[in-house]
Amino acid sequence: MALVSTTTVASSSSYSYHYDHPLRPVAARSWCRPRSRGGGGGGGRLAVLARARGQLTTTPKEEAAPAAAGAGERGRYSYEVDSLIDRLSNLAPRGSIARCLETAKHRLTLQDFAAVYREFSRRGDWQRSVRLFKYMQRQSWCRPDEHIHAIVIGVLGRQGPALLDKCLEVFQDLPADARTALSYTSLIAAYARNALHDDARALLDQMKAQGVAPTAATYNTVLAACARAADPPVPFDMLLGLFAEMRHDPSPAVRPDLTTYNTLLAAAAVRALSDQSEMLLRTMLEAGIIPDTASYRYIVDAFANAGDLSRVAELFREMADTGHTPDPSAYLGLMEAHTRIGATAEAVAVLRQMQADGCAPTAATYRVLLDQYGKQGRFDGVRELFREMRTAVPPDTATYNVLFNVFGDGGFFKEVVELFHDMLRTGIEPDMETCEGVLAACGQGGLHEDAREVLDYITKEGMVPTAKAYTGLIEALGHAAMYEEAYVAFNMMTEIGSLPTIETYNSLANVFAKGGLFREAESVFSRMTNSAGIQKSKDSYDALIEAYCQGSQLDDAVKAYMEMRKSRFNPDERSLEGVLNAYCIAGVIDESKEQFEEIRSNMTVPSIIAYCMMLSLYARNDRWADAYDLLEEMKANRASNTHQVIASMIKGEYDNSSNWQMVEYVLDSSNLEGCDYSLRFFNSLLDVLWWFGQKARAARVLDHAVSYGLFPELSRDTKLVWSLDVHRMSVGGALVAVSVWLNKLYTRLKREKDLPQLASVVVLRGEMEKSTVTRGLPISKVVYSFLNDTLSASFHYPKWNKGRVICLKSQLKKLQAAIDSSNGAAVPGFVHMTDSRLPSPGSKVYTREPQVENGSAHAHSTAESLVEEEEKESELLAL
Repeated sequence: MALVSTTTVASSSSYSYHYDHPLRPVAARSWCRPRSRGGGGGGGRLAVLARARGQLTTTPKEEAAPAAAGAGERGRYSYEVDSLIDRLSNLAPRGSIARCLETAKHRLTLQDFAAVYREFSRRGDWQRSVRLFKYMQRQSWCRPDEHIHAIVIGVLGRQGPALLDKCLEVFQDLPADARTALSYTSLIAAYARNALHDDARALLDQMKAQGVAPTAATYNTVLAACARAADPPVPFDMLLGLFAEMRHDPSPAVRPDLTTYNTLLAAAAVRALSDQSEMLLRTMLEAGIIPDTASYRYIVDAFANAGDLSRVAELFREMADTGHTPDPSAYLGLMEAHTRIGATAEAVAVLRQMQADGCAPTAATYRVLLDQYGKQGRFDGVRELFREMRTAVPPDTATYNVLFNVFGDGGFFKEVVELFHDMLRTGIEPDMETCEGVLAACGQGGLHEDAREVLDYITKEGMVPTAKAYTGLIEALGHAAMYEEAYVAFNMMTEIGSLPTIETYNSLANVFAKGGLFREAESVFSRMTNSAGIQKSKDSYDALIEAYCQGSQLDDAVKAYMEMRKSRFNPDERSLEGVLNAYCIAGVIDESKEQFEEIRSNMTVPSIIAYCMMLSLYARNDRWADAYDLLEEMKANRASNTHQVIASMIKGEYDNSSNWQMVEYVLDSSNLEGCDYSLRFFNSLLDVLWWFGQKARAARVLDHAVSYGLFPELSRDTKLVWSLDVHRMSVGGALVAVSVWLNKLYTRLKREKDLPQLASVVVLRGEMEKSTVTRGLPISKVVYSFLNDTLSASFHYPKWNKGRVICLKSQLKKLQAAIDSSNGAAVPGFVHMTDSRLPSPGSKVYTREPQVENGSAHAHSTAESLVEEEEKESELLAL
């Protein structure tokens, strides 16, 4: 009998949240207690956590157990089979198989050998399979039957076209009269798996010529090979020809089954043959075969590729009318197809049709729409649909995970935490993905207290927090300027075995960057590259640039940008704005304009942040004509209503209550971007308002920023210290905050008798607090001068900290006495917070020649006396 040639070698191919019940307030940490899980799952997780913390010692024997289980699948086979597999696995290349079988050859059956071959097939160990097969050929007690031949052909066929000759040898070893559909099908499958569909079809014809009746599995194998053919593709009519042979074959064993129809439906989907898909579906139903999830997916894909998805809904309606209502997976596939092309209304219509057809929606059905609404920013629609879902089907963990991603991406960070509370109250058990999503939202929103409680929940449930979970916690702590706590969390994750990723390192560096702690940021990346062997990413360079800018190391910021470009990272908007910030702080107009134009060429429309940086630069340099031109450009921007509102607000056109609501809307929208963006947005906006002389308007904007949870470190008062922290603010923003704080100080001095030991303004944090160089940095210099110009040299730098400007209790008493002696004069405070008229072009506001003050010598002597007084009050050093 002649078989087809195997000389052809082809490349292988393969196929605020409103619920039905109100959200009740949750007691502190009441949701962090561990819950029973049943079985041994909780104990296993606790054991993993304990091992990660070093409480358990892993022995070499324990480490070898998983490998042994993978090698022999202990307990899956009988003892004799397991022993034989172990002996054969450890056999040397030239070792004797006969010796391996000496002790058990009378206890092993062909079924046992079949189990051995299946294990070798699972491992892809075709060499040992061939050696064992050749041994069995020579033995009378274990001569291979057709089943063994078929298994060995299958093992070899999975190794690629190079072993097809060996498949043929094994097949030819089987006597002709012993060959049935089983061995033929196995050989056909070997050729089909290697994309030799012509050879597979020839084998089918030869099989029928030899009088061997094929089965449905034989036809399905040939059909699958022909359907997958790509170069050239097999015409669909040829596939239908094979299908017709099966339908007209008198043998019941050859009748098309579900696999047959799914193979044909898949081929029709690839070829966008919607009419043929509909025909196959009708034939399928007439034959009494119920479509499964794959069937419906292929039908939907066929109509989607043909651009006629509306016909699928009609087909499903017709099926429902004839008593063949599709299952939920059918509607789900159609909804997913609509959402992939953004047809949300059509996807919702599918849900309504599903309900009308009497098919109950599942949680997966609602998840598709919830995710689609979230991508389109329709958050009210998400809430409404979730309320509907709760009345129809109980939400599961995956549904909540979708909601966490939707609301986290949308900026509704507190709502994510509320949802997590709701999830626990309804008894739905979170998984690690859930906790990671909640922590990510807490990180973006700066919700450090909630982040800590979620981490406590993870550990108390016996789960090991992942690097992603810790990254969210670190980010949340950083937005509250809790540097020490963030670094402790970073070290803790390494102790329990969660290795930091580059996202974790970047997050920690961003924590320090916001406050200008550039030395600490440098240390983070040094540890990342030297200890962890992780190279910097674009986000790493962005963090360094921001750290250098906030820390007034402007040359280093530009160098970091150049190094990023040399590393072949493409700068994005944040990168370009970082360099623009460095140029604007340095006051170099030409370089700033050039960088601004680069942003314009790359981003089409520069952001509000970029515009505000340039406006501040022009104002500080009295380039008022350029500033007003830029404002008019913003107002004329038809593509962004935000630009128009901010420009009008800066010019004082939106101060009345009705127009200010538009400003509040823009500020609210910026807050939805997360703390990282909001901090840069408000800093740049406060800066430009200050330099434009709009103090009252700047104070209103600062109140909004504080109400959003930004700058939580800004004001902290105790019995010992009244403190203001402006180290994360721009220069203009810091002056706004200092002005507001001084006026509050005026009110307190006027009303209160018990004064603190000192009043302090924090201008720097971190390692730079120890250096006297900090006095010359922009924010330190400007804040110090402003304080002393306003209050006649009442503030000075203490010896124990160079990052603070303080006013001692004795000076506070003098200020209080001066206020009391004013005889009740109507003075609003130390600083007049009014909006000045915008200077006319050509005015000199900030670049006038400085005039020598007669009292400069007196101010210097006053500062010296304050230092002497501080030295006498040594108890302040502890503060």
